[in-house]
Amino acid sequence: MPRVAVIGGGLMGHGIAQVLALGGMDVVVHDPVPDALHAVPERIAANLESLGIDADVRVELQPDLEAAADGADWVFEAAPENLELKQQIFARLDAAAAPEAILATNTSVMKVADVAARAAHRGRIVGTHWWNPPFLVPLVEVVQGPDTEPATVDRTISLLRSLGKTPVHVRRDVAGFVGNRLQHALWREAFDLVDKGVCDAETVDTVIKAGFGRRLPALGPMENADLVGLDLTLAIHEYVLPELDPPSEPSAGLRRRVERGELGMKTGAGYRRWSESDTDEVRARVVARLTAANAENGVAQ
Repeated sequence: MPRVAVIGGGLMGHGIAQVLALGGMDVVVHDPVPDALHAVPERIAANLESLGIDADVRVELQPDLEAAADGADWVFEAAPENLELKQQIFARLDAAAAPEAILATNTSVMKVADVAARAAHRGRIVGTHWWNPPFLVPLVEVVQGPDTEPATVDRTISLLRSLGKTPVHVRRDVAGFVGNRLQHALWREAFDLVDKGVCDAETVDTVIKAGFGRRLPALGPMENADLVGLDLTLAIHEYVLPELDPPSEPSAGLRRRVERGELGMKTGAGYRRWSESDTDEVRARVVARLTAANAENGVAQ
């Protein structure tokens, strides 16, 4: 049975420990704050009760970081988003953990290279950005730093898949990774619309929840662009992107695809390759999702 250490027992740490323990791992949790550490079992039990899961999940509590890391096959760090603190933690983990152990940081936005800067063996350090709450959101972004060995990424993805998660490989170490760069680009524009008096905050939330947000669980932005046509997408971007703050231009990759005649589903290729059956499946999936969402919200068809 793999032994896994979780460093930090707070909002994310206790939830990550819960997923690992339910997955059959031998889990030890460290937190330097006694109250936070001793609250971990109670918080896990409350989560399980709210989910209707009848399981006796046990985790070991360890007040000493080095003792927690000693003998662990994996270490997941879930400390506060403080770069100095994370660097100190990884320098200590690198010295305390076995040479073959993988050390993973759950930072939401910080570059893996920055977090690992004081560690001597950076090839075994990887980003694993779990989303809150980690026991309900399937996605985990596995971020490859400039020094992260490919085997570290592969082992991490395999472990997460064995736990029923949906890991994705982020191949470049950029701030915010994929998810938070997308999420906060949306937030930035939402705040700007309110600041400029275009609408109020409630309207922003309503537009998203009652509009394109209804489609998002079934249709990602790249699929959507291929569905409506990259020629139309380019035309829209040529008009609207210069009006944003700051102004910008359409993607060079988008323009190249349009120039090559790769317009999306209608030509069989865009950002992705599409067969007729693939296109039919996407359209059916979107209709099913919107129909179900309307039923949930009491909206007439």
